[in-house]
Amino acid sequence: MAKVYLGLGTNLGDKKDHMRLAVSLIRERIGKVVSQSSFYETAPWGFESENSFLNAVICVETLYTPLETLRLTQKIELDMGRTRKSSGGVYHDRIIDIDLLLYDSLTLHTPELTLPHPLMTQRDFVMRPLVEIAGDVVHPVLGKELRLLFPGGE
Repeated sequence: MAKVYLGLGTNLGDKKDHMRLAVSLIRERIGKVVSQSSFYETAPWGFESENSFLNAVICVETLYTPLETLRLTQKIELDMGRTRKSSGGVYHDRIIDIDLLLYDSLTLHTPELTLPHPLMTQRDFVMRPLVEIAGDVVHPVLGKELRLLFPGGE
């Protein structure tokens, strides 16, 4: 079983309900949720919106490969009503966003997926909940524990 860390975010509608539904669908379709961070309310990142975000990170044990996991998370996004993915660096409001952050200690570079997530250490809304549940996990590229990569995480 692989340990996969997924970042979750929403800034539309009943945010807590969207997060709970996403976690439930992940549990049903991808694998056992072994840990979940608190929910964090954050400002939009990379675009302007009047809607704040609710973010969290979960750890899932799965038998699926990274690309299978990606496809399953994208299907969950569609099933929950997400209509637009970010494209060309342009972000949008969203019902749900599910990002693969880490997949065990794997590094991967394909046109569809890069692991670890290339922007995760630049995003407070990812690192704060990730460090909450996985502070001692070592970043597979940077070679440091996640809590040491997050300001104030020591």
